[in-house]
Amino acid sequence: MSHDERLRRPAGLRSLHLGETKVTYIPDGAVQLVPRRWLPGTTDKVWAAHPEYLDTTGHLVGSIGGLLVERDGRALLIDAGFGPQSLPAEPGNPHGAIQGGALLDNLAAAGRRPEEIEAVAITHLHLDHLGWAWHPAPGTGRPVFTGAAYLVAEAEWSQRHLTEAHGTSKEMLSALEPQVRTFAAGEEIFPGVRALPTPGHTAGHTAYVISSGGRRLIAFGDALHSPIQVAHPEWSAVSDHDAEQSAGFRRDLVAELARPDTLGYGVHFADVVFGQAAVHPDGEGRGHFWRPVSA
Repeated sequence: MSHDERLRRPAGLRSLHLGETKVTYIPDGAVQLVPRRWLPGTTDKVWAAHPEYLDTTGHLVGSIGGLLVERDGRALLIDAGFGPQSLPAEPGNPHGAIQGGALLDNLAAAGRRPEEIEAVAITHLHLDHLGWAWHPAPGTGRPVFTGAAYLVAEAEWSQRHLTEAHGTSKEMLSALEPQVRTFAAGEEIFPGVRALPTPGHTAGHTAYVISSGGRRLIAFGDALHSPIQVAHPEWSAVSDHDAEQSAGFRRDLVAELARPDTLGYGVHFADVVFGQAAVHPDGEGRGHFWRPVSA
């Protein structure tokens, strides 16, 4: 499978080992993004020069899912997908069709039951990261992750009303609330996992830094939506709460992802969710590009 082909399809189950910690991407579904509308700083010329990022319908392909973090028999899930639902494409939207529903089956394929997840760490309170956390288990009316705390940055939860403009309803937030536990910037939320504030996409958007065996992986949520932004951190998404702030954090993030001991996890990065920011080999001043890794 070529790199270009992977950019045009959603990700499947993929795992990496960092010392004693195993991380596994758990697919839930996918979303189609309209390139010029989702990244309004781009032009038709940009996409004509980079057709490798676009599927046969002319969309960016965004994976949707969660990251399973396992260590010493314990299990954490970062983000909870879109849930057992789908939305059709609507004219004028910056995104096309969105579909979820596969997370529980893929979690089982990875060897875990929902009740074994001790916490769900949420990067931010948008629909495609909350799905299985607020949505009842099909046919039961009960939460899927019955024994889990929902870990949300205090800065995100205290400003949760701002996410209602992006479709997160009061009903969804109320369903989450009994299990929510807030945390402070920099707090260790699980062995080897620390919160890294990255506001901009939302007011309290948070990345998670997973460290083990002398390596680290930054699960950066929606600080970046597409690998093309690694080369152009100035391109903010139309859904960013503060475009200037998010661009500043992206520049810092790309620099961190270029460190030799550091990997990144981009939940929406098509089928290249794990990778590093590498320097272009064919000349100075060209910035970085996303180099996928598989081990």
